[in-house]
Amino acid sequence: MFSRLRSDIQCILDRDPAARTAWEVLTCYPGLHAVVLHRRAHWCWNHGFKWLGRFISHVTRGLTGIEIHPGAKIGERVFFDHAMGVVVGETAEIGDGCTIYQGVTLGGTSLYKGAKRHPTLGRDVVVGAGAQVLGGFTVGDGARVGSNAVVVKPVPAGATAVGNPARIIQADADVKREEAASQMGFSAYGITQNDDPLSQAMRGLIDNAAGQEHQISLLWQAIEKLSSQQAHSTKDCVPTDAALKETFQADKLNQLVGK
Repeated sequence: MFSRLRSDIQCILDRDPAARTAWEVLTCYPGLHAVVLHRRAHWCWNHGFKWLGRFISHVTRGLTGIEIHPGAKIGERVFFDHAMGVVVGETAEIGDGCTIYQGVTLGGTSLYKGAKRHPTLGRDVVVGAGAQVLGGFTVGDGARVGSNAVVVKPVPAGATAVGNPARIIQADADVKREEAASQMGFSAYGITQNDDPLSQAMRGLIDNAAGQEHQISLLWQAIEKLSSQQAHSTKDCVPTDAALKETFQADKLNQLVGK
């Protein structure tokens, strides 16, 4: 029991820069308290003491702000960071090394008793603040769920899910970020500025429009230069409103979409 508690404390010290000492983590981290009390509730639930398990879960919710059904399965080194308002359903499973932030719901979409209604998180999954993972599917090992995402379908291992409804971004797009994150053991809040596919699409369109305007400007400048060498009037060859200079504000628009 004590070796497991030491492992829980060490995982928090490894992942939270604000954690200074083991004593501070033991006494002041509700995420740790929720995990420790859940293990008692889960034991009661599995050994036929259903009401006692629910009562321990209910008391834990009041003490920590984290609601974990006693039937849920939680692995080793799971860190509920801040975690106020987290809800974990009865058939949910959380793998080893997962990090879950505040406002997360691991919920169900079915009303059938006994069915697998809640999600299964693989190993080392990060679920960002406010995310909703709803349904009896699997989020693969090493996956990331972005803040405020609403996930209603499986997430492949190593991928990132962002948006509402969530869209899947494969890990190849974020190799450098994952290499840096692996040195710390996790990616904080499970999202980066390059994760939103809509923002990526908008930035691509903006960059493409800026490139086209640049080419058009170069063409008009070339036409003006050639026409000035001719004996006849330049005005007959170059319209007075020709785009001789670029006016497309790509940088400003990119800032608006988060680049």
